[in-house]
Amino acid sequence: MLFWVLALLILCGFLWNYKGQLKITDVTDKYIFITGCDTGFGNLAARTFDKKGFHVIAACLTESGSTALKAETSERLHTVLLNVTDPENVKRTAQWVKNQVGEKGLWGLINNAGILGVLAPTDWLTVEDYREPIEVNLFGLISVTLNMLPLVKKARGRVINVSSIGGRLALVGGGYTPSKYAVEGFNDSLRRDMKAFGVHVSCIEPGLFKTGLSDPVKAAEKKLAIWKHLSPDIKQQYGEGYIEKSLDKLKGTGTFVNMDLSLVVECMDHALTSLFPKTRYAAGKDAKTFWIPLSHMPAVLQDFLLLKQKVGLANPTAV
Repeated sequence: MLFWVLALLILCGFLWNYKGQLKITDVTDKYIFITGCDTGFGNLAARTFDKKGFHVIAACLTESGSTALKAETSERLHTVLLNVTDPENVKRTAQWVKNQVGEKGLWGLINNAGILGVLAPTDWLTVEDYREPIEVNLFGLISVTLNMLPLVKKARGRVINVSSIGGRLALVGGGYTPSKYAVEGFNDSLRRDMKAFGVHVSCIEPGLFKTGLSDPVKAAEKKLAIWKHLSPDIKQQYGEGYIEKSLDKLKGTGTFVNMDLSLVVECMDHALTSLFPKTRYAAGKDAKTFWIPLSHMPAVLQDFLLLKQKVGLANPTAV
């Protein structure tokens, strides 16, 4: 009996793996739109999918990013300047994309643009510190999606939203994590709403990767700038040595980041080209072996492990 159970499990595993390998037959007539292509995941995705034969429309924030990308890609690839937080800019871009794709529609929309914002303890921050990452990572993503959705529905295509392990676990205070938690919720509701239209919606949850977004030097500079303007009461609670110790820990995180950005692009590729794309993709060894499993654990265990990494306060009962 045990033998037949094992045989059935092996067969199911084989069929599941085979199902995941089935691909669409032709990509050379398909258009995809990617945001955040100046650097990082978006830049590599634009170059990768251009080589695969897609008609790539790459949205860049800067003219320099657009120029550099065009110099490295084929004539199929087009760039457009886009600030996802500017509603009029998004509407004009969507109309321009509509003219480009015509009756074919848009096979793939990859919402990749994002910023980190300020990472610091919650009681150091103001509402304005939360506003920028939420405007870019959440409202910008929603704005682009809503404007491009008619084109994706026409092609019965794919929407791919780049979230983060920060959408599963709150590792540090600031607007980044709330924005990614909200992206996860938007992604789930969009996925269910689009099933009737034949549109697949996937979410990618990268772990810690070495990109401009996660530059520890910039993160340290922002944190130090906020520390300098804190009230004496808060500084007394945390202690004068707190900022140096916390910045040292921030530098140490660089040893745990994934260096290979193609791990995220491979998830995008599967979500774009598989006949049976996944609902969620975890990218990076840390995401698969630690962060995602931890997100399913009891809160008491999450708190214990995450708080162990934080610097202790000098006098939390002061004032």
